[in-house]
Amino acid sequence: MAAKILGMPRCIFLLGISAVFVALIAALLRFSPETRSPRLFTVEELALYNGTDEGLPILLGILGSVFDVTKGKSHYGTGGGYNHFSGRDASRAFVSGNFTGDGLTDSLRGLSSSEVKSVVEWRDFYFRSYTFIGKLVGRYYDSHGNPTKYLKGVEVKAARGAQLLEKQKIEEAKQLSCNSRWSQDSGGEVWCDVGVPRLVQRPLEIALTGKMSKRCVCFKEDQLDQPGLEVYDGCDFLAMTCRV
Repeated sequence: MAAKILGMPRCIFLLGISAVFVALIAALLRFSPETRSPRLFTVEELALYNGTDEGLPILLGILGSVFDVTKGKSHYGTGGGYNHFSGRDASRAFVSGNFTGDGLTDSLRGLSSSEVKSVVEWRDFYFRSYTFIGKLVGRYYDSHGNPTKYLKGVEVKAARGAQLLEKQKIEEAKQLSCNSRWSQDSGGEVWCDVGVPRLVQRPLEIALTGKMSKRCVCFKEDQLDQPGLEVYDGCDFLAMTCRV
């Protein structure tokens, strides 16, 4: 009986050590990429990981996916050039370049399919370059970590943008683009080795970017009667080189 009583403190001590060890292991695995179930964050929780607390990792969200970017502390930590992304999901800013106020939002409303495609490509970059650790509950993931209709819509729009871009490349490859150069001293010029330069509209650009743009294409003389061909201002009708 006496031996059992004397042994009790030792048992309690060992149990205490075991509990601390288990807690330590759990803490180390908290942000491990091997963790089976990604952690779910609220906006308020994610905001704690903005680089101001040296004892916490630095996290950022993009399209609701949360990544540990601590290894890029010089960029994402306090005073870093990308610190505005830390502790939040500022998906829109990745393409808008607006890093203040309302620009630091996860809403992609009004962005073109090309811009949405770029945001998805940024998310893919973080999957390749940093550790994915969880999901942000809100616009892109529900309280169970399931993708929302908004996220599915974003991915569909991005895929549509990729299809349109590929179609535009194929169509434009059928026409010879102008050569071009620019220098601070002489400005810019375009020229054709064969044919003459003309500005033509890029019809798919509206769907891609929401804006109509033009590009320079070389046309042979017998093709110049096509509609929609625009001569550069101040350039002769059959000139092979034009100042721009």
